[in-house]
Amino acid sequence: MSPAPRRRSVLLATAAVTAAATAPAGAATPVRHRASGPLVIGHRGAAGWRPEHTADAYTYAVRAGADWIEPDLVPTKDHVLVVRHENEIGGTTDVAGRPEFADRRTTRTVDGRAVTGWFTEDFHLRELRTLRTVERLPLVRNRNTVFDGRGRVMTFQEVIDLARRLSGESGRRIAVFPETKHPTYFRSIGLPLEEELIRVIRRNRLTARECVVQSFEPSSLHRIAAARLGLPLWQALGTSGSPYGHAVTYKDMMSPAGLREIASYAQWIGPDKSSLVPPHTLLADAHAAGLKVGAYTFRAENQYLPAAYRRGTAPNDFGDAFAEYAFHYGQGVDAVVTDFPDIAVQAREGLRG
Repeated sequence: MSPAPRRRSVLLATAAVTAAATAPAGAATPVRHRASGPLVIGHRGAAGWRPEHTADAYTYAVRAGADWIEPDLVPTKDHVLVVRHENEIGGTTDVAGRPEFADRRTTRTVDGRAVTGWFTEDFHLRELRTLRTVERLPLVRNRNTVFDGRGRVMTFQEVIDLARRLSGESGRRIAVFPETKHPTYFRSIGLPLEEELIRVIRRNRLTARECVVQSFEPSSLHRIAAARLGLPLWQALGTSGSPYGHAVTYKDMMSPAGLREIASYAQWIGPDKSSLVPPHTLLADAHAAGLKVGAYTFRAENQYLPAAYRRGTAPNDFGDAFAEYAFHYGQGVDAVVTDFPDIAVQAREGLRG
């Protein structure tokens, strides 16, 4: 594929983003209007600039112009939904350095894979409250480690409350975009995600403008659909294999027939961005089935960019992220899921030019 036309100097754009990232929290003027064009979804907040799933990351994302913020949901031992990328928290909190929890380190089989570490399902919420968050990718995003120890594990309820507060601050309706993580696994150990998620949604009276639920596992979305909450559902799609516990493959799900089946229970699909690059016809096929398409995950570092958009050879240096957004926006995606919502918003503003 040939690169999309570059709309601005990458050096200038990167400098602007770096300046925003290093400014004190809250120093930037919040974005107070939603531009036309694809939705921008802050992946775990603004994971490129702050440790993921923290209040700082979500706040940064919204102030940068994100329309939705994404919390990944896992349960505690007392069945409270908290937001972590995985239920194993050794790499996203300081638990490994906490001697009082040394005996909690164990090995569990999650979705058929042995994982060793510390797991949210072995902690009560009051115990998780004592932990502090850290950057998950310190070798990639060393700059984020300055924020290690400053945040704490949030509940889903706290993310909802924060989104509503930020909606008032920004004058925009900010939606939460929860993902049910490993739902089959959690059902197997007596901590089903769906019933608690449904309870929280109902308690907060979340509307279709305030919440969209996503999962890689169709069975999880079917359980949500059965509750008749009136919320949009988003079927996330991998690049190979099958959703855990399901016979259907992602390849079959992305066929025209598979997309029609998804459209019977969901309104969105969320494929990896690579699945939307020609000669793939997934974007057009999904739109033909009446589905909206949100691509994941957009990042700025060379190692996460297609070769045509890399700049230099250092894997953690920024490449031409603007060009990648321009390409996908030009193809007609309905949303992008991004670690750098500020760059995505600036690229979206470039559509007006």
